[in-house]
Amino acid sequence: MDTPRSSWRNTTHDWASTVDLGHLASVRQDAGTYAPGGVRHLVLEVLAYAADEAECNDRGEGRCVVTLHLDGSVSVADDGRGTDTRLDDRGQVVRKPVMATKDLRFFGHPGAQLLPDGHPRRGMSVVAALSEWLVHTNRRRNGSWTQRYEHGVPVTDLTPVAGDGSSGTVVRFRPDEDLRVAGGLTADELIRLAAPWQHLSVEVGDRRTG
Repeated sequence: MDTPRSSWRNTTHDWASTVDLGHLASVRQDAGTYAPGGVRHLVLEVLAYAADEAECNDRGEGRCVVTLHLDGSVSVADDGRGTDTRLDDRGQVVRKPVMATKDLRFFGHPGAQLLPDGHPRRGMSVVAALSEWLVHTNRRRNGSWTQRYEHGVPVTDLTPVAGDGSSGTVVRFRPDEDLRVAGGLTADELIRLAAPWQHLSVEVGDRRTG
């Protein structure tokens, strides 16, 4: 785009911001509000973005694979457009700050969209803030990269990965221990909860048994 970030139109997040430490801290201080039901709600927050992508693409549908891993982490892989990534006026690659800043559509809005568990949607930053670590791998036509976060704060730069002709995102995160023990999570339950997103096909794999 080669224009200053401050001039970019904000739709879901503030492009001029990189990391909102105050926002991330406020989420961590009230995990019970932002992740009611524990890991289940965090997975639904990620699936909601995959559902957005499925609804907006040319096909009007999409596919998503959720994997429950043995180490307590969860990965969500979709075939959407990938997270928006642009060049600023200095030629630097800038990714939309979806993990480290609040979602302008939902956070703090009383009438925010409800997720299938009946609780308000607040955005991907909630997932990042309440996870020991999160790895965001992104594939778009203009480049592919990966980045790691710890409690919502980036701990690596964007690391290029080889393109494979596909687009989409993979978000793998390990929720804080208190959330992991808050309640069990099964593949059947996730498929049932995802059913309202009719334009998104969800497959769940459980690798926790080794």
